[in-house]
Amino acid sequence: MTSRELAERLQGALEGDPGISISGVSDLKSAQSHQVSFLGNEKYLPQARITKAGVLLISTEVTERFSVPVIRVPSASDAFTQVCAFFAPEVIRFDPGIHATAVLGMNVVIGEGVSIQPNVVIESGAKIGARTVIGAGSYIGQESVIGEDCLIYPRVVVRERSVLGNRVILQSGAVIGSDGFGYSFQKGRFVKIPQVGFVQLDDDVEVGANATIDRGRFDRTWIQEGTKIDNLVMIAHNVVVGKNSILVAQCGISGSTTLGNYVTIAGQAGLVGHIHIGDQATVTAQSGISKDVPEKTVVAGRHAVPLRESLKVEAMIRKLPEFWERLKELEKKIGFSDRRP
Repeated sequence: MTSRELAERLQGALEGDPGISISGVSDLKSAQSHQVSFLGNEKYLPQARITKAGVLLISTEVTERFSVPVIRVPSASDAFTQVCAFFAPEVIRFDPGIHATAVLGMNVVIGEGVSIQPNVVIESGAKIGARTVIGAGSYIGQESVIGEDCLIYPRVVVRERSVLGNRVILQSGAVIGSDGFGYSFQKGRFVKIPQVGFVQLDDDVEVGANATIDRGRFDRTWIQEGTKIDNLVMIAHNVVVGKNSILVAQCGISGSTTLGNYVTIAGQAGLVGHIHIGDQATVTAQSGISKDVPEKTVVAGRHAVPLRESLKVEAMIRKLPEFWERLKELEKKIGFSDRRP
């Protein structure tokens, strides 16, 4: 499409040549004259000033002028997402039907338009909703219920009695409903505590590759509507995660902890069990959380203190060598000695 057509589709304001032919997207550094790029963060301004992109998407609040045509939009990042969709290859479709190598147990219910791919195993009593895709080599346990329009990528495990809503996406390697890590130390050895609960994923939940969500010990582990879980996340038994929350790679949540709605847990953060994270709270990367976090709070650091306090502590630590040298100079001036008689 032309730069004018692109601006019209984005409902943005074009500044520059309206006739540039656009056929793809790229980042600021690699973009060529037939591609669109965007400025979503001011730290990339130097790259934006020298980009070779045919058209640059910028937010309306950016006042700087550029050497290439620009389209001003409310959010450059959101607009670029739309543009990527314009030029993306067609979505891969899977033909409905059950592959000859799939194995289905007794009383399995398959909805209209479902695609069951090679080497899938679906155990007895499972129910698969309309238009859902079960990828090659995946396993669906006994009496599990999977809703409509779900996408289960290859080599996913959904253990017995798990419940998935509609439009759930499970990336490859995800394990839903594995046993919780429950043991009792008796007579010098660890004895397994039966994990008899289940996992519930509500509508529009997505679970990343190799993430694990343990079944409840006696009730459910519950991931509520719209929550997105990144790769390599570990969620323990009886955890409840509220609506539209974000759990980033390698974070871990211990058993019976609850998260409110719109919570963000950043990469490699660790949460102990039996605590609550309030609505709209944010836990920054590699933080350790050992107590409740109030709603709308940002916490950081090994002891998860408020972000402003954590930044002050970090700044002070970096200045310790300077403080030490100054302290020694002051001790010399006053003749102080810590030597004992």
